[in-house]
Amino acid sequence: QVQLVESGGGLVQPGGSLRLSCAASGSIFSIDVTGWYRQAPGSQRELVAITRGGSTNYADSVKGRFTISRDNAKNTVYLQMISLKPEDTAVYYCNMGGLAANFNRFNSWGQGTQVTVSS
Repeated sequence: QVQLVESGGGLVQPGGSLRLSCAASGSIFSIDVTGWYRQAPGSQRELVAITRGGSTNYADSVKGRFTISRDNAKNTVYLQMISLKPEDTAVYYCNMGGLAANFNRFNSWGQGTQVTVSS
């Protein structure tokens, strides 16, 4: 079983920056999909950024401000967020997909971390 643990959320002023981290643990053979999603109160969960098959895509609302990256050695994915806006306030979830050590496919989610952008 692959588990994801997120960290790095918090309260930040508009225009500020935060970096979210998501570390995977368990018996992992490979990870081929990494992504970040968010869900604001009263809204559906939406895709923020995803890397799959060597390509990366961002939601239009975060292009140029958010960057997804990965440390393969640590099985950790990051979301660097700059120029934060109040509308970025949400619970952020990481997602990873790949093959476990037994070669079964896994698709795991983090527990969510709150990001609040407010003055």
